[in-house]
Formats: sequence, structure tokens, C-alpha cells
Amino acid sequence: MTCREVIPIHPITPMPHAGNPRLVRAILKNAPVCASFKLPAKACRHGLEGLSIMGVDQIKASLNLGAVLQNLAELCRLDPESQKLIRDWDVCVQFTVFAGPKAWVEFRGGECRTGLGTTALSDVHLVFVTPGHLNAMFAGSAIPPIPVKGFKRLGFLKNEFPRITARLEHYLKPGPGMLDDPAFLAANTTLTLHTAANALRELVKTEPTAGKIAAGTPTGRLQLAVGSDGPAAWVSFSPNGMEVGRGRLEHPDATMTFRDIPVAQGVLSGKEDGLAAIGRGEVVIWGMLPLIDSATLIMDRVERYLA
Repeated sequence: MTCREVIPIHPITPMPHAGNPRLVRAILKNAPVCASFKLPAKACRHGLEGLSIMGVDQIKASLNLGAVLQNLAELCRLDPESQKLIRDWDVCVQFTVFAGPKAWVEFRGGECRTGLGTTALSDVHLVFVTPGHLNAMFAGSAIPPIPVKGFKRLGFLKNEFPRITARLEHYLKPGPGMLDDPAFLAANTTLTLHTAANALRELVKTEPTAGKIAAGTPTGRLQLAVGSDGPAAWVSFSPNGMEVGRGRLEHPDATMTFRDIPVAQGVLSGKEDGLAAIGRGEVVIWGMLPLIDSATLIMDRVERYLA
């Protein structure tokens, strides 16, 4: 079971022609191009397990918006420097992939909230013409998004927003020796745990194999937790799909409890084998084993897209 470090959003530089609505509509109308932005969609080769490149990019885009971006709220809860950065921010940014996933992040009153789908409260609206366009931004490409709302806030996107995403990258992509700091290790593990839980949901929604695994899983709720008072998240399997959340459930149907922060970080990052950790008693499982089996099978697939 692994959830490797991922690289969050890099600085956003809007397209210079973004203020031209007619040109924006023309770009969106002709959006189905390959992720490389060089090949037409029909020329895209096939990728993972028969998925087209566009299909793989769709999965990656859902993971970037539904798992990575969602961590900004958790980051602002646990990182004092991030709390200082957003203290006076008053803005909501909508991210929209044409014919693809959508998500938003809001900074108000010194707090950060994130969500999936669309919000009527957005001050800035960024559009990406393909899933590959969004993924390129997360990977640090200079290809900019298209702002269709909030042109007066573009300075925020270019100068201030990258500071909070740099903090997220600081924790999710640690340098040599950084994990030796207990406080940093705890923050990294907390963010990795929540990335993992959210990634489960996004993969079930978008990847055929993960969807089949979830469909064959009995209804129930799985608790993922570190010790008795450490970070925790939960996932819920049902015929209507998967839901995830942070915190602890009163009556879970199954639990996977990591002994402590170092064990959780080792298993979630793929440095330690999960089955071996269970054998050593460092990870304790209880309850409906099919929930645990399905969650770990799906988790193993996440690194194919976010590694």
C-alpha cells in the first residue's frame, strides 16, 4: 500500500489573451487535443492497461484536484507559517477542466476550505482546456490556465497563491534529512494520509479497475488512523460509490491502525511493506477484512498515476 509524494501546483501565469471571451469560447470548442498539446486526440497512443492518454490524463487530473489540492485545507490547519500566509486573504478560486473534474479552494477569515465541483462564491475562475493542461500545471509547466473570471485578482494568482502551494510542496516532497524532524514528519504523514484517502475516492470514480474493485466490496466504513490520538481519515464503500472524510468514526466496520507516525509514514510512502508491518504488529487490522483488502488494492494503483 503506497501513496508516494506528489508535486503540487506551481506558480500560475494567466494566458495573455484570457480577457477575450470570443477567443476563450473558440479554445474550449476545440479542446480535445492530446496532453502533449502537439498531437490531435485521434492520434494519441494508448497508455496504462488499454487506457488512452486522454483517459490516463483524466484520472491524473481528478487525483490532482480531488486529492492533492484538497490538502490545502489540512495544510492551513497544521502549519503555522501557512496560517500566517492566508491570514488576510479573502478570495475563492474555481478550477475547471473542460469536460472534466472541477474543484475550488477558498480563503476567508484566516481559514482555508476546499471542495469538489463548482461554487457560486468564486472570485477567480480558471479553465483548463484538457486534463493534460491541468496536469502540466501541477508538474510545473509554463502552459498557463485561462482565467474567465476575476481578472483584477490575477496578481494574487501570480504572486501570493504560489506561496501556499510551495508550503504544500515543502511537506509532500521532503528533501534529505527533513523527515528526521518529528514535527515535520508528523505534518508530512498527516498530509500523506489524507492524500491517500481522497485518492481512493477519485480513483474509484475514474479508473475502471478501481471501480470494479469498489463495486465488489461490501457496504461498510473503514477507519485509517495513527495510534489512539494521531491523524485519522475514513473511507466508506456503498452501492452509490465511495465517500471519504477526516477524523474518527464512532462505529467503523473495519480499522487499520498504524502504531505511530514513523510506521504510518513508512507504509504510506512505500518505504515499508504493509503486509510485513502487519506481521510485526506495527499495523493492526480489525473488522470486515474485505474493506481493508479493497482499500489496499486500490491504494496500490494510486502510485501508477501520482508516482
